[in-house]
Order: sequence, then C-alpha cells, then structure tokens
Amino acid sequence: MVATAQFALSGEQLDLLARHRLVRPLLRSMVMAELSSGIAVADEERRHAMDAFLREQQISAQEGLDTFLRLNLLRQDELEEQLLQPLRLQRYIELHHLPKAEARFLQRKNQLDRVVYSLLRLEDAGLARELYLQINEGEADFSELAARYAEGPERTTRGIVGPVPLLQAHPLLAERLRAATPGVLMEPFRIEQWWLVVRLESFSPASLDDATAAQMARELFEEALEEQVERHVGQLIPLRFAQP
Repeated sequence: MVATAQFALSGEQLDLLARHRLVRPLLRSMVMAELSSGIAVADEERRHAMDAFLREQQISAQEGLDTFLRLNLLRQDELEEQLLQPLRLQRYIELHHLPKAEARFLQRKNQLDRVVYSLLRLEDAGLARELYLQINEGEADFSELAARYAEGPERTTRGIVGPVPLLQAHPLLAERLRAATPGVLMEPFRIEQWWLVVRLESFSPASLDDATAAQMARELFEEALEEQVERHVGQLIPLRFAQP
C-alpha cells in the first residue's frame, strides 16, 4: 500500500487504474475533493443542490432516488457531497486565488487583448497585390474578394477573423495587428508561403472585469491543482514500477 497525502492505493488498485488510464483523473478528483472539503456550505444550499438534482433527473420520490443510488453504487451523503463540490470549489478559488487575479492579469494582459480583422491569404504575390489595390481604391469589397479568392479557412467567413485573442495569430501577424490602425488596409506581406492582405477591424485591450478576474483565478487554481497531481503521480511511480 502506498499513500500520497491522505490517499492510499494498493499495488493491484494502481495496476487496474493504470491499465485504464484512470490514475490522473482519479487523483485530480481526489485532490479537488480534499481542497474543497473544508469549505462550509449552508443547509439551505445543500437542500437546494439536492432539489435541483432531483428535478434534473426527474426523480419525484425517495424510491426513485434509492434506485439511482443503487445503480450508481452511491450512498446519499456521497451524492450530496458530489453535488456540493462545484460550489465548494468556487468558494475555494475565490478565497485562495481571486486575491491573486490582478497580478496574474498583469502578467497575461498582452495575451488577452482581442482583435477582429479581415484576412485574405494567397500564395500568388501578384494576385495579392492586385486584390489589395482593388480594395484600397474602393473598386471591390474585402469580404467579396475573400469569399472568392482566399485560400485559407477565412474564405468561409468572408475574410473575417475574430474576435480572437491577439496572440492566437501568427507572431508576425500579431505584431503587425498590434501596431495597426483600425480600418486601414495593410500592404501585402509574406508569412511562410502565404501573401497576406489584412485590415484590422477592431482592437479590444483586455481589462480586469469580473469575468476576467474569475478566469485568472481559475487558471491559478488549475496550475496549483496540476502541481499537486504531478506530485502524487511521482509518489506512485515507485509502486507501479517496483522491481519484483
């Protein structure tokens, strides 16, 4: 038997879990349960969670609940804890990681800026130049030319890309977009085998609103969770590969 923190697995249990690639999912679930176990939940919230579950499952009597529990090899208190875990985890994240959200945001701000841009991607430099001139001189509409000539997936969106995180674009394209003026067509430029005609439509700098703060807190939680899972995996390796 090997213990990782308060977790314990026998060699046979570990072999079975490993064969079905369930070690990491189990450890992740166990760590989350451990982290959230100390978060208080009111009796009213407990009742609300159970009532919502019963409505979702269309269970209207204790007999139906008992059947569900037997089929899922659960006791009622275990089911209640499963239903409450998302609420407990949310409060855990707010308590331990939300205070660090601003610092995380400042580190990630450039990655969170979002853009909408029009894109025409072509392999033929001459055609790219010709289409650029047509758009720039008002002889043709960008979206119509993109739908007709674009050789990338933007053809299906009539050239529109986004809104997407700025750094989702190729680094050279992202650099040009960051310096561009919305509405101004860029002269064709090359990235790898492609000639690009691009126009920035809108640039939305990231701001630390409630949704972004929640995202930053969740990212911090996921990183801390993964670190703990990795540590437990490391403790299990000697048991799994013990010499006979």
